[in-house]
Amino acid sequence: MNAPHAHSNLEIDWSSEAIVDRRNRFYAASQRKFVPYKDPLIIKRGKGQYVWDDKDRKYIDLLGMNLCISVGHAHPQVVKATTEQLAELTHCTTMFYHPVPAQYAEELVATMPAGHDWVVHFTNSGAEAIDLALLMARSHTGNIDMLALASSYHGATFGAQSLTGISGFRHPVPQLGGVTFVAEPNQYRGIHGEGVEPYLNEVERAIASSTSGRLAGMIIEPVQGYGGIVPMPHGYISGAFERVRAAGGLCIIDEVQSGVARTGDAFWAFESHGVVPDIVVVAKGVGNGIPLGAVIAKRDVAESMADKFLFHTYGANPVACAAGRAVLKVIREERLQENARTVGAALKTRLQDLKNHSRLIGDIRGEGLMLAIELVKDQRTKEPAPEATLAIFEESRRNGLVASRSGPYRSVIRMCPPLCLSMADVDDVMERFVRSFQSITA
Repeated sequence: MNAPHAHSNLEIDWSSEAIVDRRNRFYAASQRKFVPYKDPLIIKRGKGQYVWDDKDRKYIDLLGMNLCISVGHAHPQVVKATTEQLAELTHCTTMFYHPVPAQYAEELVATMPAGHDWVVHFTNSGAEAIDLALLMARSHTGNIDMLALASSYHGATFGAQSLTGISGFRHPVPQLGGVTFVAEPNQYRGIHGEGVEPYLNEVERAIASSTSGRLAGMIIEPVQGYGGIVPMPHGYISGAFERVRAAGGLCIIDEVQSGVARTGDAFWAFESHGVVPDIVVVAKGVGNGIPLGAVIAKRDVAESMADKFLFHTYGANPVACAAGRAVLKVIREERLQENARTVGAALKTRLQDLKNHSRLIGDIRGEGLMLAIELVKDQRTKEPAPEATLAIFEESRRNGLVASRSGPYRSVIRMCPPLCLSMADVDDVMERFVRSFQSITA
């Protein structure tokens, strides 16, 4: 006879050693890899823009738990909406009907450009939504070839990974075919320097020489996230999409990291570029930490998949969609888009001042509350400084900041805090960054 399950009465053990040991023992290697700090940071609770570790030490969360926390940790309205729905009905498969997901779909559609007929397909995550967008584009056009940007990140599933242009996220196995990468218009270290036209010429060359000449589509992050917070310069997205449509392709925008009012000037970052995509992929912040993703597409594009059944197990989960509805309400009522714009601008100005006093900082960039510090060994040559970045990253943690390292060279400190970060926090953030830089350069 089998012995009783060992975990049946296992209580939560908050000792640091036990947490680390269990993770190392029972997590697969692929999930153990994603650890940013030398010494594990154990998060116990959060409130607003702050988190506390297992020793009850308080941190300013400049990462929003990887951009998933948009309106703030444990926001009362999100907690209320999800717990009420959880108590009434935890899950309802999409084979059956429930008002919450349908009403949330209506509210999401209302955030899209007017004058177009939009529909929503809910998924469990952003990577799944990217896979669906790829499938949708190829199904609708009948074409195979896709364009994506170098230094892009679209997710870790097979399809999303194939569209990702950073080698560190691409596993050493054959990727999906039919994807051509073009140089991203990075205005700091792009291969063509500043400007837009040379990068649009790259799109034209790729269509002419690396594809059949007919595209399924092109996918763009309005602000590259893991690529190092690289905003697309004005004129690039519209110019690229013009060329893609001329080749029969669809225009796909990945708003998984840049969306939900984060960039401040618009609810979705693509709106600032004067374009109307065919497909928009959203996730992360839409659920404020509850697993939720979606593909928002023009109806005629989505209808191309009407003959085949496609199912995401927890897509349209009513608890997740209740969270999504609450997020939209909080952003509107608490004017968090405006807050992202004003607080982000103030923080960026202070970071620029830090750059003026540090030879290690090559660039300060970003929009709203999606900002980056890029470190270099030499400001003239722009040689990346990953070692110094790691040192300052570790020091900033000791000084009570949670951020992340990103970019192709891991030489960028990425800051994407909850949208409720306040003006009062800006002084604290900067004082801690100043101490962190001084400790490394002293």
